[in-house]
Amino acid sequence: MLHATINGKKTYDLEWDGKSKEGKLNNDSFVWDALHSDETHLHVLHKNKSYNVEVVSQDHETKQAIIKVNGTKYTVQLKDRFDDLLKSLGMEGAGEKKLKDVKAPMPGMVLEILVSAGQQVEKDTPLIILEAMKMENVIKSPAAGIVKKVGATVGNAVEKNAVLLEFQ
Repeated sequence: MLHATINGKKTYDLEWDGKSKEGKLNNDSFVWDALHSDETHLHVLHKNKSYNVEVVSQDHETKQAIIKVNGTKYTVQLKDRFDDLLKSLGMEGAGEKKLKDVKAPMPGMVLEILVSAGQQVEKDTPLIILEAMKMENVIKSPAAGIVKKVGATVGNAVEKNAVLLEFQ
C-alpha cells in the first residue's frame, strides 16, 4: 500500500505493483492502459479518457516526483508501509541526510558567499561561488539545513576539503 499526496493537499491510498494494468485507488478497483513513448513520457487511457503524462523530475531518496498530466504540473509525495512504521515509532525522517558541513570539492578562490549564519536553506540552494581553474563553480547545499557558521571568506583561497560552511 502506498499513500500518494498530491501538491501537499490530497492523499490517496494506492495498491499497485507498478507494472500491471490494474490496482486499487482508495479501495476502488481501476484498470488502465499505458503506452511509454520514452523514459519520461507515457500515454494513459482510463475510463475512455486520454491522458498525456510526463515525469518532469523524480527523487528516489525523498520519494517525490513532479509530473505533468495534460500540461498541468503536480507534485507527488509517496509513502510506503516502512514510512508509516517509522512514523508510528516516532522516527519519521530517520533516513534523511543530516547536513553537518560543506567542504570545498577542489582548491580555489572564494568569489561570493550567498548565505549567512542562521539562514535556513533547502536542498540544492546555491551557497558559495568558488573559482577554480578559471571557472566559476556554484557549490549547492546537498540537503536542507540551517547555516551555523560561515568558515570561508570572500577573496581567500581554499584547499580541497576545507570547511566552507557548518550547519546546525
